[in-house]
Amino acid sequence: MTFFRQIRAAGLTALLLAAALPARADIDLGSMDLLTSDSPTSPVPQGFVAGAALIGGQARYEAQDNALYAIPGFIYFGKQFMFLGDRARYYFHKDENVALYGYGRVRFGNLDPEDSPAFSGMEQRKWQLEGGIGGNIITPYALLTVRANSDITGRSKGQELLLWADFPIQRDNLLIMPGMGVMLRSDKMANYYFGGISESEATAQRPAWDTGSTLSPMAALITSYRFSPNWIGMFAMNYELYDRDIKNSPIVQHDGELYAGFALGYIW
Repeated sequence: MTFFRQIRAAGLTALLLAAALPARADIDLGSMDLLTSDSPTSPVPQGFVAGAALIGGQARYEAQDNALYAIPGFIYFGKQFMFLGDRARYYFHKDENVALYGYGRVRFGNLDPEDSPAFSGMEQRKWQLEGGIGGNIITPYALLTVRANSDITGRSKGQELLLWADFPIQRDNLLIMPGMGVMLRSDKMANYYFGGISESEATAQRPAWDTGSTLSPMAALITSYRFSPNWIGMFAMNYELYDRDIKNSPIVQHDGELYAGFALGYIW
């Protein structure tokens, strides 16, 4: 199998998980491209995959509990368009070395004052629609990804820049893919979703906090296993080590954020 086909195989590993992941989890999907295989043993089926995922992870804020979700979901894996639950990509160029795409996602809200007295007086962090562009460079050893996206609904008015590298390893119908990278967030994005406290939200027990722009390293491990022509199983985990201006926020409870999940999907 060529390295380009290995990259295609790496893509589906996180698809079903991506369709169901809540806003707090963000397992990167940087190794996807638009090519598929109709091989009954390939981890890259064509068309729709439907199933369910069990996902658990750490809560971002001190007043929130760690989460465990059992969620149904589906994805569509096409030649140029991919629907991944809360996000989608459209590739407008691809070859053996480079792929370029447009990107869109819905980022769901992650703080509601009605959920806990600890958030009383704070502005609700609502959902927003984001758009952006990205590109992949395929090398003999890794897939390199750069992606930039921005709020287009006027909620946070913030932006993100992702730099990522995936290292897919495939053995027959088993895929193991570690990855690592960094996420640069603008001050508006970080303050809105990652622990900022404005002067109007501040209290004696909750002082004002400005995260500024942040840079957080991230790592992931994604695997998939093709049980049969119609069934595929997946596991993925992602850890983000918060920038110190996020982890030192008065309302953030950890130094980082860990999420992991299992999924089982039926290939139509």
